[in-house]
Amino acid sequence: MALKGLDIFKLSPKKNCKDCGFPTCMAFSMKVAAGAAEISKCPHMSDEALAKLSDATAPPMKTLTIGKGENEYKLGGETVLFRHEKSLVNRNRFAVLFTDSMDDETVNNKIENIKKVDYIRIGEEMKVEIAALKYSGNKENYIKLINTVKNSEIKVAYMLICEDIDVLKEALEIVKGENPIVYGANKENYKEMVELVKADKLALGVKADNLEELYSLVEDIHKLGYKELILDPTSNNVKEAFTNAVQIRRIALKEGDRAFGYPSVVFANEIAKDDKYMEVAISSLFTVKYGSIIVLDDIDYSRALPLFALRQNIYTDPQRPMRVEPKIYPINNPDENSPVLVTVDFALTYFIIAGEIERSKVPMWLAIPDAGGYSVLTAWAAGKFGGSSISNFIKESGVSEQTKCRKLIIPGKVAVLKGDIEDNLPGWDVVIGTNEAMELPKFLRDFNEELRTAKA
Repeated sequence: MALKGLDIFKLSPKKNCKDCGFPTCMAFSMKVAAGAAEISKCPHMSDEALAKLSDATAPPMKTLTIGKGENEYKLGGETVLFRHEKSLVNRNRFAVLFTDSMDDETVNNKIENIKKVDYIRIGEEMKVEIAALKYSGNKENYIKLINTVKNSEIKVAYMLICEDIDVLKEALEIVKGENPIVYGANKENYKEMVELVKADKLALGVKADNLEELYSLVEDIHKLGYKELILDPTSNNVKEAFTNAVQIRRIALKEGDRAFGYPSVVFANEIAKDDKYMEVAISSLFTVKYGSIIVLDDIDYSRALPLFALRQNIYTDPQRPMRVEPKIYPINNPDENSPVLVTVDFALTYFIIAGEIERSKVPMWLAIPDAGGYSVLTAWAAGKFGGSSISNFIKESGVSEQTKCRKLIIPGKVAVLKGDIEDNLPGWDVVIGTNEAMELPKFLRDFNEELRTAKA
């Protein structure tokens, strides 16, 4: 049963010291009960009171930390089912599967692919975060595999997939310092698994044949006092796996049942059955609902580009639009004779416009001023994409030193800005561009031909 503010107030020190940031202990207690403050913010709360309240006031889904250093990631911690209710907290992470049955060439190719697919999109690094290392019966090869992946210096956290306790003990010695996930607890071995991971509080992956058995297994693990868990809703078919993942999340968040209040791991590679395009489709599904870790067979740009972009869109605060860095972007290798085109810093607008410029094959300097992350008309209406702001950006960006061409193309929907910009940018000729991005390629090719003809 949910705690009320009065329940928390009864256990508070009642000092009204404001050390927690609230004027009174009652105000603080009410905020804690509403989930708007953490009980640990009160420095005077007794250990006994904290012990009583911490679990009761914690989010319905536990937050787990895996990995170390630059490869440290948080999983879970969600409080809502949908991003429009409240921003989602910890994005899902992608893993690539390695097994001891793979030959050296396959292992090395996967390692190279992980190194290769590592790029920046809208200020965020896009890469595989986890190496999933699966034991399939050959202990010597498994230990060799773990050492090979670790010594490859790929930037990943580790997930050891193994149900054999003896093999796991040896494998853990290699990567224990990396705070790995240990996956493989089932109804036969869960006691030994808990004993193996509890000293280091490692995340323990739990599997069962169905949701009822999974629920019972989690309860049995709770009785052992262990709550650092990752649940596996995976089935042999996508429909059942999806249903299970949604059920686990709903039971935790809507019904407040902490037995299912944990992140999940989905083996998209197994459901897809060696079809890499189906693997992308399934991974997209579980990126939205609700795979905290999604295991892929391999990574390449055909998989990465749609998945990483989708994840970034889903796990971005809807109240804070994605923005690209305000600066001058060279497209199609522009030179000192190339014109300048200006648009806003809203990420979607940037990628659409940049893509159409690339399609035109016309060398162009793309100017992106600070427009608040809004679309063209919204930014213009808000006063963030006007004649003065565009003119000041062109002056301050240094683009006039990169090109001798004094042609500035503006979006057709803000044609009204032409006179204002020309007044603020003496020597520049402002050209009204297209209303729609899809019209840009033809417009730019025709415009470029006009410039050539004029020079001739």
